[in-house]
Amino acid sequence: MRGSASTGQTLWLVAALATGCATPGVVRGPSPSAPSLLGAQWTGTASWYGEPHHGRPTASGETFDKARLTAAHRTLPFGTRVAVTNLDNGRTVEVRVNDRGPFVAGRLLDLSESAARAIGGIGAGLIHVRIRVVALPEGTDTAAGKPPPH
Repeated sequence: MRGSASTGQTLWLVAALATGCATPGVVRGPSPSAPSLLGAQWTGTASWYGEPHHGRPTASGETFDKARLTAAHRTLPFGTRVAVTNLDNGRTVEVRVNDRGPFVAGRLLDLSESAARAIGGIGAGLIHVRIRVVALPEGTDTAAGKPPPH
């Protein structure tokens, strides 16, 4: 009888230790950082918007001003600064993302009228561009910004 009680106690102790070891613990330390969007670039089609939207609120809460160098992008964090190059003439402008869009398939970016004018894209309507992220807003978690769909 004594042997079976000892075996029972041993089994209970092994089970308790195994359960305790299997419980997930808290891991301390830096979390892995998302790859930075800084320097990321894409090529595609941009469009522009102006007068009909002038004075209206943007997705960021700012008032749209067609004279400012701004842009709409589907996923880049608000405040991201992007260099936009017109691939047909080589002209480049730096814009700040303050709105969401474009909501037309195949479009990469919507430029303010002033930004489109700066790279010679007003007459064309659609502009073949390369965009490159040159600055992210302070405190931005780069995981929130994702590359645009191709």
